[in-house]
Amino acid sequence: MSQNGHAEPEFDVVVTERRDEAEDVVVLRLARPDGAGMPEWQPGAHIDLVLDCGLVRQYSLTGSASSGESSWEIAVLREHHGRGGSQWIFDSLQAASKARVRGPRNHFALEPAPNYLFVAGGIGITPIRAMVAAAERAGIPWRLLYGGRRASSMAYVDELVSNYGDKVLIRPEDQFGLLDLAGFVTAAPPGTKLYCCGPEPLLAAAERQCTTEVACDLRIERFSARPAEPDIVDRECEVELAQTGVTLTVEPGVSILAAAEEAGAFVTSSCEEGTCGSCETAVLAGIPDHRDSVLNAQQRAAGDTMMICVSRCAGGKLVLDL
Repeated sequence: MSQNGHAEPEFDVVVTERRDEAEDVVVLRLARPDGAGMPEWQPGAHIDLVLDCGLVRQYSLTGSASSGESSWEIAVLREHHGRGGSQWIFDSLQAASKARVRGPRNHFALEPAPNYLFVAGGIGITPIRAMVAAAERAGIPWRLLYGGRRASSMAYVDELVSNYGDKVLIRPEDQFGLLDLAGFVTAAPPGTKLYCCGPEPLLAAAERQCTTEVACDLRIERFSARPAEPDIVDRECEVELAQTGVTLTVEPGVSILAAAEEAGAFVTSSCEEGTCGSCETAVLAGIPDHRDSVLNAQQRAAGDTMMICVSRCAGGKLVLDL
């Protein structure tokens, strides 16, 4: 399920190709065991990879999105100080290995614009690579600023430079220092959309830069949770599940997701930290207190959907489509 009530594909896949793409980055190509076509996707989409070890991890689909695809491509960064998912993939998923996937879903869609700027840091290149291909195919002007700790750790560099030439600026930190966001963004013509994906310091820098640039219309995707506000407080909240008529009192320290599941509601969830979007739920009444890292400012202001794994109620009662 996705946004509770809308079917989301979940099915078995086999790894048809595995290759080392960069230092601590492996590329996996996934296909159905029977060779049937894969669900369509658009740039910015990601999937859940359901691992035999019991973990679920999210990965952006990358490459050139087109209808009738027989396989998907993802790139996995080995996180030496992570929670174990990427290490399990590196150790256990080889060519011909089986896995299960859920999705795709897309909270980082490439919206129409007369011009694009793309900024990628490290493994953040995976969704941006698909966006670059789409913009090029559509004939829309674009440029890419791509950084990483060092060139050897940056995936798809040779391909990007070979395909797109000087539209791509490759800026490894050990050679160039931190990315020059100001220089990259300042000359952007009005209407330009800036898409940025990478580590939190890069995203925070992009947000700061775009508060001073009138022409800068920023879209970002986080791979980890947005840093919590230091003065954030959990308060008891009342939540009605509209489909069953059950009203819950959600205590401080208990998520709406956990309370809803305890009451018997079925909600697809994965990261439980507000980054993957799988627990997105329609809000029928009430004002959400958004604490996720998925929704943009406009979506938050609309208040008609929320990520119930981390977000709460801003006051009164929430009525959810559960």
